[in-house]
Parts: sequence; C-alpha cells; structure tokens
Amino acid sequence: MRFSVLIPARLASTRLPRKPLADIGGLPMVVRVAQRAALAGAQQVVVAADDAEIVQACEAHGVRALLTRTDHASGSDRLAEACELLGLQGDDVVVNVQGDEPLIDPALITACVQQLLQRPDCVMSTVAHPIDTVADLANPNVVKVVLDAQGRALYFSRAPLPWWRDGSQAGQPALPQPPAMRHVGLYGYRAGFLRGFPQLAASPLEGIEALEQLRVLWHGERIAVHVSHEVPAAGVDTPEDLARVRALVAQS
Repeated sequence: MRFSVLIPARLASTRLPRKPLADIGGLPMVVRVAQRAALAGAQQVVVAADDAEIVQACEAHGVRALLTRTDHASGSDRLAEACELLGLQGDDVVVNVQGDEPLIDPALITACVQQLLQRPDCVMSTVAHPIDTVADLANPNVVKVVLDAQGRALYFSRAPLPWWRDGSQAGQPALPQPPAMRHVGLYGYRAGFLRGFPQLAASPLEGIEALEQLRVLWHGERIAVHVSHEVPAAGVDTPEDLARVRALVAQS
C-alpha cells in the first residue's frame, strides 16, 4: 500500500498551551506521533505546522515538517494546503493523524488505508468502536456514528444514537443491541477530494453538531468506517491527559 500520513499541528491550544511541543519522555509530542505513524509503513510522514518552532523541533528529530498558513479554520484546511505543497492529488491516499495521539496504534492507520483502497465509492475512511457504557453513550464529547449495511457512515452526532426506544426509560438512554459506535478521529482521504474540501459550502448540520465530517455527508459523499473491537488509546487534550501519557511512556 502506498499512502502518506499528514499530521496537523497548531501551537496554540486552549486547554494545553504549546501542546505539539509538550515533552513526553524526552521527545516533543508531535515527534512521538510521527514515529508511531511511521510504523504503519507510510510512504512519507509529514507534519503540517502553523509555526516555525514546530518545524524546527520536528527537523531536529528527523521528522519532515512543512510550514503552513496560520489562518486555517480547521485541520482539514491545513492538510489541503499540505497536499498542494507535496503535489498529492487524485487517488493518492492521505491519512490524517491528529498531532495529540502519541499512543496511536499503527494498525488503525493501516486499516483506514485498506478501507479506502477497497471502497472506490467512498472519498474518505475513518474508524469506530462499540460503546460499552451508558455514560459514554450519553456524553456529548463522545461522538457517535451510525452505519449502513455496507459499513458506510449514515450520520455522526454528539447525541446518543441510535436511541433504544423500548429500553430507554425516563429520558435516560440505554445501550442498544447491536451496540452504538463511538467515532475515532482518524481519517483517510483521497487527496483530490481533500484538496477540494475547503471550497465545499459548510453544512448547517456541521454548525449545529460542531462536527466537520458532516459536511462530507451533506454534499452526498460517502465515508467508509472500519470497526475496531479494541478501544484505541486516548489522545492528549488536558494537562491530566499529558501526565497519564507521560506515565505510560515511562513504564514502557
């Protein structure tokens, strides 16, 4: 399989300032992400940064990085620019690995690529896993995805979907069977589609749910979903997350 991994990295972060450069066992977090991604066998792993300091930190550890504009509204916009800078287009496969996933499983990246290569009807691929607690089903920070019979995304939502009508009581959700699916923010793209994504009109649903992937479905495109039966390692959003990951790396 031939594919590229692109890692968007933005220096500003509300909950964890300078997150891409946070030290984890002697390496900047974004460098650890790139090293994990390289284990998936990508043709190239490139960090798309918004600040020269991130580029310098990556290059100091042998990781390729590009300096992109600072005014991008989203990570997808940043990656679209990176695709142009790298000359990626058409059916070239690109995987978007978030820059705050230092423990990402390389096998999930490979699965995302395989989904896209096997599904010419889809412009994107992503990952999900079964939800096994009511707390996660009800949590708006846990994004859910509903699939069709061919394993393509029908809808993404922060609401508890699907809602088990006969099992839920007093307005409280219950775990449906088959299980609801938690969406994992790992994306595969056809580069031609990714380059054109910033020009697509934003979806009203995207604005309501604050989920950018709904723009893809709103415009009639399809997203293939790989279902993993293992819960992926959590990313780093807060100082507490960072402390947890540092402890795990120190033990390994």
